[in-house]
Amino acid sequence: MRASRPLVTKDAPDATSEYDRPSKTQLKKASHDLQDLGEAVVALPEDRLAGLPIDESLLNAIQEFKRTRSHEGRRRQMQYIGKLMRRADPEPLREAVAAMQLGRAKDALALHEAEHWRSELIASDDALTGWMAEHPQADLQQLRSLIRAARKDASVAPEQRSGKAYRDLFKFIRQGTHVEADDE
Repeated sequence: MRASRPLVTKDAPDATSEYDRPSKTQLKKASHDLQDLGEAVVALPEDRLAGLPIDESLLNAIQEFKRTRSHEGRRRQMQYIGKLMRRADPEPLREAVAAMQLGRAKDALALHEAEHWRSELIASDDALTGWMAEHPQADLQQLRSLIRAARKDASVAPEQRSGKAYRDLFKFIRQGTHVEADDE
C-alpha cells in the first residue's frame, strides 16, 4: 500500500515559495509587450528620441534598426531592441509613445473639425455667424470671398470644377483653427 501524502494547496504556507515567481506565459507576454513598445519607439522621429532618458546601447540599436533595410535584419534587430528594453525603464518610453499618438489624434481631430466647418460654411450663411463667434480674429472679408468662390465652384458641373476655391477655403479655416489652438 502507498503512503498517502498530504494534499498541498495553493493557500498552504509551504506552497507559497513555489508560486512566487511569474509563470512562463506571463514572462513571454511581458517580453512581447516590451517588443511591441520597442516597435512604437522605433517609429518615433529622431528629435523625440534624442530627448528620451534611454540607455546609449538601446539608442544605438534603434538607430541601427532605422539604417537596416533587409527584412530579416530588421526582425533580428527588433528582437535585440526588445532584449535591451528588458533592462530599461519602460515608463518614459511609454509616455513618449503616448504623447506622440495623442498628438496625431489631435491633428486628425483638427482636420475633421476644419472639414466640418468648410461644409457648414458652404451650405449655410448661418454658419458664418457661428464661425465668427468662435474665431473673432478671422478676416471676415476674406472668408466671405472664399465662401462665395467655393459655392460658385460647387455649382458648376463636376467635370468643370477646379477645386481651388474649395482647397483655399479649407486652408483658411485650418489656419484659423490652428491659431485658435495655439492660443489655448
